[in-house]
Amino acid sequence: MRRSLRAMLRVYGPGCTGQLLDAAREKIPLRATWIDLEEPTRKEELLVERCLEMAVPTPEEMAEIEPSSRLYQRNGILYLTLSTLHGVEDGTPASSPIGFVLTADRLVTVRYVTPKPVRSFADHVRREPELAADAVTTLCGLLDAIIDRLADELERVGAEIEKVSSHIFSPTVDARRIPAERLTALLTRIGRTQMLLAKIRETETSTSRLLSFLSGSGRLRSRKCADAREHVESLAADTNSLGDHSIFLANHLYFLLDAAVGLISIEQNAAMKLFSWAALVFLPPTLIAGIYGMNFHYMPELSWRFGYPAAIVLIVAAAVLPIWYLKRRGWI
Repeated sequence: MRRSLRAMLRVYGPGCTGQLLDAAREKIPLRATWIDLEEPTRKEELLVERCLEMAVPTPEEMAEIEPSSRLYQRNGILYLTLSTLHGVEDGTPASSPIGFVLTADRLVTVRYVTPKPVRSFADHVRREPELAADAVTTLCGLLDAIIDRLADELERVGAEIEKVSSHIFSPTVDARRIPAERLTALLTRIGRTQMLLAKIRETETSTSRLLSFLSGSGRLRSRKCADAREHVESLAADTNSLGDHSIFLANHLYFLLDAAVGLISIEQNAAMKLFSWAALVFLPPTLIAGIYGMNFHYMPELSWRFGYPAAIVLIVAAAVLPIWYLKRRGWI
């Protein structure tokens, strides 16, 4: 992953309000409980590794999808990787990994994106430093902010699905008829909503796995972490509820897609039926006109005084009778 010139090392905690830390410094402030590495340089990684005696996860390691590579414990330090939703405001939702390293008294986050919940939580910590009183509390606060963001996005997806549904199932027939350009826009809305929902569900699944691993780790079994353990269990329950709701929305979205495709088929069938009616109405008169347009020498009607009016009446009757029959049968 290409590194940006925006490399930052920030520290939070009692007495640390998110100030930037120079990688040339010899150590990290002792009171810092949260060290946030945003697109770190190698010097910043070495500073953290030297001061905390731990290894900073690389982008390649965080990109692994195996649970054993994303959630593990080494030398009493928890290494957690979470696929986090971002880019929704720009209209390009994506899911990128964020690494959490939980030591005895520090939390290190390694990220190459800046999701809105992380940014919001950092702003809250600046105003309320007690939110980062210790490493576990900080981790729970970050996870809480991420899950709250997922809930907000699910509400947004639900509202968008309701708009699409009201358009597809409009009470008036004319409103349900969709021109080609509106049909393209409708299918695009459904596709973009499905893409956002897929990224939300990816973050939900990753969060659920992380919380399950965290709650089962020895770090939260101590008495002093009782509050954090309850918080993690509450977050796990919230994540499961969001997962159920996202499944419901996904099923509803699939139904709307099928309904939209069904409307397309109905419109196509209606157009083909119109052409079939036209062929049935105009075919008999065309046949009659074709017969009397032949250049045969012996045609009795040519010398008949009422031949021309009779041919006209026959042509009109051949056109009107099919229409009358179709209307009587209720086919048109």
